[in-house]
Amino acid sequence: MTKLNPTKLMITVIMSCLGIAFMLPFIWMLSASLKPEADVFNYPVEWIPRHWNAINNYKAVWLGKSPFPLFYWNSLKITCITTCVSIVVSCMAGYGFSKIDFKGKGAVFLMLLCTYMIPHEAILVPQFIFYRWLQLFDSHTGLILLGSFSVLGTFLLRQFFLGINKELMESAKLDGAGHYRTFVYIGIPLVRPAIATYAILRFIWSWNDYQNPLIFLRSQHLYTLQLGIQSFADENGQFYSLIMAGTVSAIIPLLVIFVIGQKQVIEGISLGGVKG
Repeated sequence: MTKLNPTKLMITVIMSCLGIAFMLPFIWMLSASLKPEADVFNYPVEWIPRHWNAINNYKAVWLGKSPFPLFYWNSLKITCITTCVSIVVSCMAGYGFSKIDFKGKGAVFLMLLCTYMIPHEAILVPQFIFYRWLQLFDSHTGLILLGSFSVLGTFLLRQFFLGINKELMESAKLDGAGHYRTFVYIGIPLVRPAIATYAILRFIWSWNDYQNPLIFLRSQHLYTLQLGIQSFADENGQFYSLIMAGTVSAIIPLLVIFVIGQKQVIEGISLGGVKG
């Protein structure tokens, strides 16, 4: 019979309590989205609604006056394209900085890392002026380009590419494979967990981005879901059940993408720990 370790048991209990505490706001939000407005702030809190009004609440959000489906589609489009482009760019940059020798590589990579230290707020005005000059202001294209280049993604994937065995690269070179074939058929499959990890992070950042759409979008038909929810809240500020229904709808893609990619994320963390 396995002997219980008091320390591990205590840590498990504490972490379980913290996990429940972190989940409580989400549970309340979900519960509120299913209730009539009169029951939202009942005390003590009714975690399981006594009266259900879920269909009417979600119908009011999705089929109401506010173009919620359009906002949802805009966010999905921008987030998916931004994530895909960012993955491609970061993979190529990570491979180039790790496996291709060129003059000044170390200096260029150091300069790239230095840009990560600059607060995003410090470059908002130059970005705004530059995008107006390029006529990309108030467009989804400009918003996609803003999120398509990531220093963190380049750094993360470079570290994983550095961990690839040199013998594999040399054997591919001896077989006549150039950098393109080595990158596509050897590099990409071996760093797949890191790509999945970065893809989830990039998707979450792009989906939750509020500042860039607020600054670079003006037309309502181009609004992302974050701006749409703010607009919806301004119109329905007294109806918290509707606001919670819209918020629950907004986090569904994040839950789906995490459930799909969590195995790869755990594998990537494990590989990172072994390499360290």
